[in-house]
Amino acid sequence: MGFGMMNRSAMQTLQLWQQMARMTWEAQMVIALRTAGLMGMVPQDASEPQRMVMEKANAASEALHAALRAAGRGERADRVMAAALLPYRRRTRANMRRLSRKN
Repeated sequence: MGFGMMNRSAMQTLQLWQQMARMTWEAQMVIALRTAGLMGMVPQDASEPQRMVMEKANAASEALHAALRAAGRGERADRVMAAALLPYRRRTRANMRRLSRKN
């Protein structure tokens, strides 16, 4: 079955996997950039170590609430997962952009 023949649910699931793959790649870039900053190889704000710890707790809380709201509305499992993924996706995208900017 080609992409043109996929039903809506299959396309949404594919889009979710694409978002997860993109977020995973960006997360690896953020880890590499932060590690380089901690090693003094690239300039890094002094508050970056604290920021990376705090954002994880905030993202986890937002993801849990988003998933619970979606599940409470009776959304399908892939939509619940997409809602939970969004707070992490926003942070990885923003962190990669911020950390990879030239100073």
